[in-house]
Amino acid sequence: MKITNLLLSLSLLLLSSNKSFSKSKINWKDSLKAAELHVYGRSVQDVSHVELISSAAHFGFSFTGTDCEIFAFLRDANAHNYLQYELDGVYQKRIKIEGSQHRSYKISTPTGGQHTVWIFKATEAHTGPIFIEKIKGKQIKSLKKPEAPLIEFIGNSITCGALADPSDVACGTGDYHDQHNAYQSYASRVARTLGTQYMLSSVSGIGIYRNWNSDGPTMPQVYEKVDFQNYSQRQWKFETYSPAIVSIALGTNDYSNGDGIKPRLPFDSSIFVSTYIKFVQLVKSKYPNAQIALLTSPMINGERNIILQSCLKTIKQKIDAQFPKDKAIALYFFKEMQPRGCSWHPSVEDHSLMAEEIIPFFKELLNK
Repeated sequence: MKITNLLLSLSLLLLSSNKSFSKSKINWKDSLKAAELHVYGRSVQDVSHVELISSAAHFGFSFTGTDCEIFAFLRDANAHNYLQYELDGVYQKRIKIEGSQHRSYKISTPTGGQHTVWIFKATEAHTGPIFIEKIKGKQIKSLKKPEAPLIEFIGNSITCGALADPSDVACGTGDYHDQHNAYQSYASRVARTLGTQYMLSSVSGIGIYRNWNSDGPTMPQVYEKVDFQNYSQRQWKFETYSPAIVSIALGTNDYSNGDGIKPRLPFDSSIFVSTYIKFVQLVKSKYPNAQIALLTSPMINGERNIILQSCLKTIKQKIDAQFPKDKAIALYFFKEMQPRGCSWHPSVEDHSLMAEEIIPFFKELLNK
């Protein structure tokens, strides 16, 4: 009798387990809405879509099978933009997003089973946002990154990874953003190597007190705008992140000789220093506990580089005196290089060298 009761109990347990298993299979999701994605970087998210704004703004998900679909669109019917992706921890390629129609873009895998995908915006904010509507795939699940310190990289076209990758569109052809590759920028590489979270707050051609070929709007004027556009009414919510480090790499464009058409005065170190100090004060007001790091430019050589280094030393001295209880400003001076990318910019290979050079600097800051 006891054996019969035991067998009956086991049968009921197995039946219950099978029902539970069947129910769990039925509950697997085959679609992720925009509101369910965990996005890193500057973005705007609502129930209908995610607006990826900044360079390398990214999100991740897992799925099973051999393919998944990303539903994406742009604001402009005649425009194109780029996403890029990592599959199972390995970088793959860029995906060209075209027009304002809500289309799906397929990612295929050579094998079945479970896969992880991380999607990145390849281009900068001024190229325009990319809207993500949803993701479809079998047993799909939104991914979160592990808890880790965050580094914000403020910069210009170098930090954007602009003009670095002519693998799809040759240098000197296509549109400016056709050679963007934010995933391969030195900033993104540093963060991935050190296992940190990160965001790129970067704009091509931008400077501290003047831009590549204009007097503005400069980074201090647009930093608080969600999309770095001076005319924008949308303010960035700085409480979204609390960076452990804020890296600022500006000065290349302040030093530029311009486009040769608009009048251009010589570089003014006093205006540069005073404006930079005010910008650092602004950043510190947003992130009072962050370590601020000021970087030179690998694209500035010779006497100009010496002057830029001197300016940063002065800025450090004055800020440290103003905020004696805060972490002292950290400085890093890049080695000079002859860039091999498009239009005298670092190539993907150059960004790899820059990252390798500066990783020990950021590693030391994280360990302080």
